[in-house]
Amino acid sequence: MGNGGSAVKVCTDHQGGINWLSLSPDGQRLLTGSEDGTARLWSTADSQCHGHFQGHESYITFCHLENEAAFTCSADHTIRKWDVLTGQCLAIYRGHTSIVNRILVAKDYLFSGSYDRTARCWSVDKEKQIQEFRGHRNCVLTLAHYSSRDVLEEEEEEEEEEEKVSRDLLVTGSTDCTVKVWWVSSGRCYQTLLGHTGAVLCLILDAPNRELFSGSTDYTIRTWNIVTGEQLKVFKEHQGSVICLELVNRHLYSGSADRTVKCWFVDTGERIQTYKAHKHSVSTLKYHAGILFTGSGDACARAFNSRSGVLQKIFRGHKFIINCIQIHNELLYTASHDGTLRIWDIRGICKRNKRRLKKERSVQGRSSQKGSLSRLFNNKVGCMVQQENRE
Repeated sequence: MGNGGSAVKVCTDHQGGINWLSLSPDGQRLLTGSEDGTARLWSTADSQCHGHFQGHESYITFCHLENEAAFTCSADHTIRKWDVLTGQCLAIYRGHTSIVNRILVAKDYLFSGSYDRTARCWSVDKEKQIQEFRGHRNCVLTLAHYSSRDVLEEEEEEEEEEEKVSRDLLVTGSTDCTVKVWWVSSGRCYQTLLGHTGAVLCLILDAPNRELFSGSTDYTIRTWNIVTGEQLKVFKEHQGSVICLELVNRHLYSGSADRTVKCWFVDTGERIQTYKAHKHSVSTLKYHAGILFTGSGDACARAFNSRSGVLQKIFRGHKFIINCIQIHNELLYTASHDGTLRIWDIRGICKRNKRRLKKERSVQGRSSQKGSLSRLFNNKVGCMVQQENRE
């Protein structure tokens, strides 16, 4: 295991902790939202700050970056849209009556969740509230979005005639221990998913398989059928709140306050790996090319071999909790409550991991070939025995 050494670059422009870090779909820019009430735009090409978005009257809780527009939400109860090129504020979305802690952009919709116990839907272009989702008994912490076309069969769609105008659904997780699914067009609650006994902190959606995963302060992860609302499985081995989730190739990774990440095989519910070494809660995680990257309350980022669980590298330098990580062009970006954005070169461990994966595939290929030859030989022997018996 190698030590992290120093970062390629340390960006210290913010005057307060960085609460979130978003990467644009084209990978050209990063957006940071900070306790100092501003957001900054960074180029992934030169790691320089190319935009400074000012206007919020309190700290920024979360941010989202598209290729041409940036979105920020704040404790000042508002959401703002910004022009990426000019830094101009294009829209202010007003209506929430408390801290807005999460936003999600999908199609022409902007969704938001707040401590005022509501989620809301806005028209991205018209600066106008389209829908309010009211029914949670406490604050809305996390959001997901999908279309019923992604999950419903034709005959099931016919049953939802009143929702024909729009087939979009919003999923909300709340500190009231429930997950709710809402029709966007009407604001009607389609499902309430009951089972958690603690606040729902994170959601991850697998629409093609009709599955939703929720992590909670009750130490569990639960899997739900998003069409029927049925609870499918409960993953129970964590000893602390489940803070973050990542789903890759039917493998679910969960980061927890118990200082571990666990990997689960979704189809069976089996826990197949535990990643240890953190000295505080695991606050964020990201899978990349066979490597699991984590950020922790101990101010370190770490890289694990996702299959073996072996710790490959520790990235040291931050002073406080790492709130978010992103990966682009074999660079790791870590954003911390210490106010810095740090950039780390991960080409070395990526190369080593690629060589390891190539070697494993080669061994598996030879093993598979041997197995095929063995089966072929056994089949031939079996045919000869059958022929002799017939004679």
